[in-house]
Amino acid sequence: MSTMTEIAVESGYAPQISEKDRILKARAVALAKQPEEKKVKDESIEVVEFKLSHENYGIESSYVREVYPLKELTPVPCTPPFVLGIINVRGKILPVIDLRKFFDLPENGLDDTNRAIIVQNGRMEFGILADVVLEVHSIPLTEIQPPLPTFTGIRAEYIRGVTKERLAVLDIEKILSDKKIIVHEEI
Repeated sequence: MSTMTEIAVESGYAPQISEKDRILKARAVALAKQPEEKKVKDESIEVVEFKLSHENYGIESSYVREVYPLKELTPVPCTPPFVLGIINVRGKILPVIDLRKFFDLPENGLDDTNRAIIVQNGRMEFGILADVVLEVHSIPLTEIQPPLPTFTGIRAEYIRGVTKERLAVLDIEKILSDKKIIVHEEI
């Protein structure tokens, strides 16, 4: 029992150039379509939610390498006030940034619940101080609204958006690539 394709091949059938073009275009269109599963995944982001000065912030988890206990923090002289110090994470020395000072928020001091959220983008890597790390969860992109008018000054530059639960999603790529974060001061 032969299929139509086998019969056509055996008889020496060769499609015309216009037929070949039609077949190739149809294949290209089919291959260019995104799989449905991928579309659903792209409609939300996973964030690490944390508290900072009684406000909830989120960092997209694709930028988070790990959450590390803030212990053995070493202050570094001659750095801007937002540089809290450095920590040793398994032999790698990383600076820790205090966004409370960078965003001009009230400070609570440090205790055993503080964590450093280690963020990276390939060019830059450092820790961000968190008063408490709450959870990791997905947020549909449709729920992220433009920043509130109450986010003013420098803080407004680094907020990607806010959810209805008042979670401020940080634009961590902008923070990681900002020249104000890099310290080039020589003594």
